[in-house]
Amino acid sequence: MSSRHLALHDPEGLLEGELPLDRSTHERLAKAVLVWTGETGLQPADLHQIALQLTGAARAVAADVRRAADQLPADHAARALTDVVLDEADRRLSAAPDGTVLCAQGRARLIRALYERLDRLTEAAVSAPAKAL
Repeated sequence: MSSRHLALHDPEGLLEGELPLDRSTHERLAKAVLVWTGETGLQPADLHQIALQLTGAARAVAADVRRAADQLPADHAARALTDVVLDEADRRLSAAPDGTVLCAQGRARLIRALYERLDRLTEAAVSAPAKAL
């Protein structure tokens, strides 16, 4: 029995930009992870999987933040802070996730910060003139 896999080449991330994020799921997972105190009772492998899930979500939200920032004029004040937030996200996401509560909580805080930035950019886009195509 053979299986077939299709690899897509999408260097500009166009396919990724068309898929909506399941924000409520990401936020619920992040909230659940952030309330952990002390021993969770989870195995390191389970914590690693949670950190991987949060890492993927953070990368997707960061991509949405980048796209939202690109819709604002280059001199818009919200873009400067967005660059700082995205640089920090890139730095934190460059480290491989591990099977610790600390790692999972760090990724959860990152998702929360990225969604806050996305909301502010969305608000700024409503008040800013549309970017010329």
